[in-house]
Amino acid sequence: MTNAAKDLTKEAPRSPRTRIGGYAILGRTIDKCRALLWSNIGDYHFDCPLDNYLFSFKGVQGADFKAQVESGADDAALAAWLDHNGTPKSPDEIAQWGDEMEAANPYENPERREWFVEQCEPLGLDPAKTTLFDWLEADDRASYQGK
Repeated sequence: MTNAAKDLTKEAPRSPRTRIGGYAILGRTIDKCRALLWSNIGDYHFDCPLDNYLFSFKGVQGADFKAQVESGADDAALAAWLDHNGTPKSPDEIAQWGDEMEAANPYENPERREWFVEQCEPLGLDPAKTTLFDWLEADDRASYQGK
């Protein structure tokens, strides 16, 4: 592998807002997958529900993405792989999906509300006003304070 993995036992993966090739979530997914392969993923999970928002949007499987990461593909090559695999998406569709993901609030989904309230409360966040990405970033900050 040519790309060094972040040590997620010591630092957080990239924000889900960080877009690579236009894709939200992709930078974070790459960081977690590389960390998994280098055995320093910490408490994070690859191919988790967040990663699967991206994989489902593009119609690809986590195992296929992981194989690309294992091959040593850099960030740009992984974005290009997403562009050429799964369900074709235009740059406008990718941007719109990313914007929707950034605005998503699990509190608005009755099936996710209770879980999201439980996640937000320890961080002092108002679940009704907190996006999924806001919560992830706050959780990352809280996890690494003092490290």
